[in-house]
Amino acid sequence: MDLIDWVQWPAMVVTVISAWFIGSQRPRRRMIAFWGFILSNALWVVWGWHSNAFGLIVLECILLGMNARGFMKNQRSNQASR
Repeated sequence: MDLIDWVQWPAMVVTVISAWFIGSQRPRRRMIAFWGFILSNALWVVWGWHSNAFGLIVLECILLGMNARGFMKNQRSNQASR
């Protein structure tokens, strides 16, 4: 197993932790979740590139856009509630 193959494990852990945090009622935890998802998207792209998993790369780029959208919407709702 190449060293880069180990990237899939932290990517999976960050994805699962982020999924847990995204369901929080607290805006700060949801923001942490979006940052975690963005990090996991980057990790999955790195691993996907190494593994020639181009479908995964496209999926992660789409999910990155969705996570950025959620991040922005959550940020706006945080500012509106202040």
